[in-house]
Amino acid sequence: MDFLLEPNIAYLILLGGVLLGLMSIISPGTGLFEIGAFFCLALAGYAVYNLSFNWWALVILILSIAPFIYAIQKPKREIYLGFSILLLVIGSVFLFAVDGWKPAVNPFVALVTSGLISAFLWIAVRKIAQAAGARPAHDLETLVGATGEAKSTIHEEGSVYVLGEMWSARSDQAIPSGSSIRVVRREGFILVVEKDS
Repeated sequence: MDFLLEPNIAYLILLGGVLLGLMSIISPGTGLFEIGAFFCLALAGYAVYNLSFNWWALVILILSIAPFIYAIQKPKREIYLGFSILLLVIGSVFLFAVDGWKPAVNPFVALVTSGLISAFLWIAVRKIAQAAGARPAHDLETLVGATGEAKSTIHEEGSVYVLGEMWSARSDQAIPSGSSIRVVRREGFILVVEKDS
């Protein structure tokens, strides 16, 4: 476990834990990001406990979570995402200290890893926020009121062609094949239709 007390290794593990933790916030439920974040942050915590560190940098790291969560709640909040990434970089670089405030992390390591993680978070979070806010490609509610064609005789069951797709359908009254139909309502994936006059 002595290799964890090397500030550059501890820094990389800490950044990995923070990255996995942020990914678990924006895509919860898999468990993989959460478990990875837990182990990385536990190892980083061991290093923080045994190395000298700046309290203010730890506070900055913790504060970086608030603008990140605010940025992912709705699109068009890139300024908060950028601010969160800036806080993350500053807090992580200055966390492990030498002579009071100087960073113990190699500047090249800090620059490269912080740049890569910042670029990844910027791209990934923006794309995830866009996907979460996007309207579904196929909104089933648009089927109600749409017109189409009966592809078979419809009564208790049958098939209709509506909005470019085949659907199972039923009707209260018999509708002959080839008739024009209108969707009255939807019951799951079955369309209730009537003959379109």
